[in-house]
Amino acid sequence: MPLNFQPLSMMELRGAPGEVLDRVAQNGEAFIVERSGHRMACLVPLSSFMPDIQPARLAREFEQLQLQKEWYSTSITDDQELEIHFREEGVEQSIRLTIRLPHGYPSVSPIVCADPVPEDCPHRWQDGSLCIFGAMELWNPGQHDVSYVLRLARHWLANLAVWKTTGKWEEEQAGG
Repeated sequence: MPLNFQPLSMMELRGAPGEVLDRVAQNGEAFIVERSGHRMACLVPLSSFMPDIQPARLAREFEQLQLQKEWYSTSITDDQELEIHFREEGVEQSIRLTIRLPHGYPSVSPIVCADPVPEDCPHRWQDGSLCIFGAMELWNPGQHDVSYVLRLARHWLANLAVWKTTGKWEEEQAGG
C-alpha cells in the first residue's frame, strides 16, 4: 500500500508527540517532519518495513526453536512478511523448507514451501506451497506455532520420499 505523506511541522510534533505516534502506529498515517521549512525526517508505520506480527509472539516462537536446537535463518519478503528458512538434509539432496508468516499471524496460518520438489509432486496448492493443513481446518492459532508447522512440514517431506519411491502418498496407502 503506497504511503501518502503529509507535512508535519516540528512544532506540531513537539506539541503532541503521543498523538502523532498513535496516528502513525494505529491509523497508518505517514508524515514528513519539517523544521524551518526544511524536510528533516519522516514518520511511517513500522509495518512498512517489518511484519505485522506481535513481537512477543515471535520472541516465544524463536525461543522455542532455539530450545529444540533448530538451525534456521530469517528474511523479510518484499511484502514485509517474515520467512523462516530450514535446511533439511535428505538421502538424495538437501531441501530448503521456508515457513512464511503472513501479516496477521497467528490468526492467519503460515505458508510453507519446499525447494526443490518435482513439478508433479502431489499435496501442494496451486501456488506451490505445501498442503499440510488440509483446507486450513487444522490450523489453530491458540495451540499451534512454528515448531508445530515444522513437524508437519517434515512429515510432508517423509511422504515425499515415499511418493518418489512408490508413487503413492502415505495417506493414500493408509486409505486416507
